[in-house]
Amino acid sequence: MKDSMNNSSILVVEAGKTEKNYWIDLWKYRELFLFLSLRDILVRYKQTIIGLIWSIIRPLITMIIFTVVFGKLAKFPSGDIPYPIFVFSALLGWQFFANSLNDVSNSLIANSNIISKIYFPRIIIPTSSVIVNFIDFSISLIILLILFIIYGFTPKLTILFLPFFVLMTFSLSLGIGLVMSSLNVKYRDFRYVVPFLIQIGLYISPVGFTSSIVPEKFRILYSLNPMVGVIEGYRYSLTGVNNINIHGLIISVVMTLLFLIIGITYFRKTEKKFADVI
Repeated sequence: MKDSMNNSSILVVEAGKTEKNYWIDLWKYRELFLFLSLRDILVRYKQTIIGLIWSIIRPLITMIIFTVVFGKLAKFPSGDIPYPIFVFSALLGWQFFANSLNDVSNSLIANSNIISKIYFPRIIIPTSSVIVNFIDFSISLIILLILFIIYGFTPKLTILFLPFFVLMTFSLSLGIGLVMSSLNVKYRDFRYVVPFLIQIGLYISPVGFTSSIVPEKFRILYSLNPMVGVIEGYRYSLTGVNNINIHGLIISVVMTLLFLIIGITYFRKTEKKFADVI
């Protein structure tokens, strides 16, 4: 019996013992990635009307509020773009970022039962949360196309740049979200911090206005908000009217890469203890 036990193959998974195979395991666990994404999509939309309707109503209500406040009352310029399209094209990027960041930040806590029971690369969970929000983004994009038809606005060839800014949004929300989700496991107060930061970010980002109204001497400082270049990129690619601020775009690209590297590094450093803490 003893010899039999010694000859048997036993796999023991310990913290820190999967470093060499971590990224290979991402491919091995690809079915789990698809399962989590599909599960969250079904939970959000299956057997519910408000889930789908809310994905339509929320950006429309926000667009109307911004159009009235910034377009009618404050009279911020929108160039040759109808103000609803001016706002909605920016909201596409902002809401994709904000919703993804919020979901990624809470993803580990929401899936604590899985994390505490089985091994898999934990980064799969927050990444799948971003994929789910891409569905809402696609719905909002269809609404924007309908607005184009209503206002007789024709998209330009600059729309070919849209996938680049979608990728930037994905990377930025994932990078920041990985840090927040890791902190949220240990310090549960961070679940209240993220919505607060998102609310502030909406009003300091160029959703209802362009960064051109910011005084020149503060322009570089303002561009340190990585969503400045991203949002203006959405507006430029979808309408082709407002010229994009190259310096702001470069800053946004650099900061997006920086946040993504920091996020992955910090997440990998802390994820070994998730199962114990969560």
